[in-house]
Amino acid sequence: MQAPVDPPSGPKDLKRNLVLNIVDEAAETDTEMTVGGLAEHLLVDPSVASRMVSDCISHGYLVRAASQQDGRRTVLHLTEEGLALLNRFRHQQRQAFEFITRDWPEAERLEFVRLLLKYTDSTARLPAPGAGASPQQGA
Repeated sequence: MQAPVDPPSGPKDLKRNLVLNIVDEAAETDTEMTVGGLAEHLLVDPSVASRMVSDCISHGYLVRAASQQDGRRTVLHLTEEGLALLNRFRHQQRQAFEFITRDWPEAERLEFVRLLLKYTDSTARLPAPGAGASPQQGA
């Protein structure tokens, strides 16, 4: 069952949301995002990332631009339409959270959000794939 959000999300929306969030996160940290970087981030083949990016570009959510650091590279930027779609996705996520937790006491909702943010921060500190770190044994 899916939480009622307006408008409903489809499978393409989930992929676009991933791509747009990664490009937005890179922009917020003043990092350039390429198709190759997106593929690494999503742990997918570059051809898969390229198709995802092409879909976003064809719908007006992303544009390609020359890198300011290396003119030979092409980087990705959100368009105004892409930012509006990203904001719509975030609004839908909020709607889903409020629907799912509608019967929870406020203190539990706040505690859940606090722990989810802590979890997200911890996952962001994980080493990059192939960096050689292994999970702790017996944890």
